[in-house]
Amino acid sequence: MAIIRFGTAGWRAVIAQDFTFANVRIVAQAIADHLRREKQHHKKIVVGYDTRFLSEDFARTVTEVLTGNSIQVLLCKKEAPTPAIAYSILNQKAAGSINITASHNPPEYSGIKFSSAYGGPALPEVTRWIEDRCSLYSAEGKNIPRLPLSEARKKKLVIDYDPAPMYLKQIHNLIDFKALKKSKLSVIFDPIYGTARGYLDLLLQEAGCKVTILHDYRDVLYGGHAPEPSGEHLSEAVTALKKQKAHIGLATDGDSDRFGIIDSDGSFLTANEILPLVLDHLMRTRKWSGIVARSVMTSHFLDAVAKSYGIEVRETPVGFKYIAELMLKENFILGGEESGGLTVKGHIPEKDGILACLLLAETRAVSKKPLKEVLLGLQNKVGFFYSDRANFHIHPEKMNALKEKLSLHPPTTMGDFHVKRIVDVDGFKFIMKDQSWIGIRPSGTEPLVRLYAESDSKKKLAQLIEHGKTLIGA
Repeated sequence: MAIIRFGTAGWRAVIAQDFTFANVRIVAQAIADHLRREKQHHKKIVVGYDTRFLSEDFARTVTEVLTGNSIQVLLCKKEAPTPAIAYSILNQKAAGSINITASHNPPEYSGIKFSSAYGGPALPEVTRWIEDRCSLYSAEGKNIPRLPLSEARKKKLVIDYDPAPMYLKQIHNLIDFKALKKSKLSVIFDPIYGTARGYLDLLLQEAGCKVTILHDYRDVLYGGHAPEPSGEHLSEAVTALKKQKAHIGLATDGDSDRFGIIDSDGSFLTANEILPLVLDHLMRTRKWSGIVARSVMTSHFLDAVAKSYGIEVRETPVGFKYIAELMLKENFILGGEESGGLTVKGHIPEKDGILACLLLAETRAVSKKPLKEVLLGLQNKVGFFYSDRANFHIHPEKMNALKEKLSLHPPTTMGDFHVKRIVDVDGFKFIMKDQSWIGIRPSGTEPLVRLYAESDSKKKLAQLIEHGKTLIGA
């Protein structure tokens, strides 16, 4: 019996191992029960899916269960980006969405992401209730109601839906298309066989950009690697960019909620560099007021830029749902995560890789300089921040011992570094007297420890990484 657990962005599992049609029905029924419990079952639910193996079949399975519970479904006509599905919740005044996606995970995975009526990921108290309900159905082996799609359509419980038009209109409200058209940018775009095809390329073309698109077709194996827009997966985009002497390279992950950016010289820019760039650009061009939100392991470079504009920064646990929660409560400028997530004022409380790519294209267009030049100017203004992260697989027993050691006997020094304070918002973050820091975050779903570090010099960063490895026992 599979144990169904929701991580930072839904339930993910290996297809045919734990991610089976039977388990998908269980999760769908648990979500239907949650909607009934919240008296939201009379509203529509958006059901979408990505380009993974069997995604459309899993989406139909979810739809059969929801309609079997007399819940009306807006079923996406084809694969769609997570941000477009999230925007549909708001646009259609739906009770939420169920999205069949494993985002940037390796191709053997699939997943279910449940978003609530506010357009963002369901909060932990909701997913815990759904998990408990799943356990109950798994243990009792109850029959789950299902309505065949043909019957559901006759009863008008299923409406075939295209999220693209309203989402594209929303993006036009957020991006300066005049500036893009004036710049005539040359762009390489790699959707990594994912859902941004027909969205970001279309928007760039509308903006008058010369667009070369790579991997513009469905491949459920994603070219033999995870559909993650990291530097290691974008070598073809770098080659095309250099060959064509393009201004910028843009990439999105499998479900288009994460971004990857390549500058005109072929260098990959990390999210820790991109988020401060975007904030600075927004403040120069929009002059918005409000707060900035970032996850706990995201670079303090963002804080330095925010401070230069007198903006308060809020630190959240890892997981965009926590940024979304702040976005709903406060006047908000930007929210971001070092893993490649971003949203802005006036948009959905969800990561949007398509929007992020367009904001970087706009930044390039307005500045009329390579992004690294703009970045260097910003670093000269607020300071230099060098960051890195690494993953370590450790035995579950060792994981528990590590958590206990860091909780009960945290270090006060690490070589020449002296710990000034400890942040335990999510994992353990040791901030040193010189403002360098180390973050150690044990995974809640697998035997994995993530190590983060940041300092104002590459030499100190390397030292911090070694101290972190020693602390973990790697």
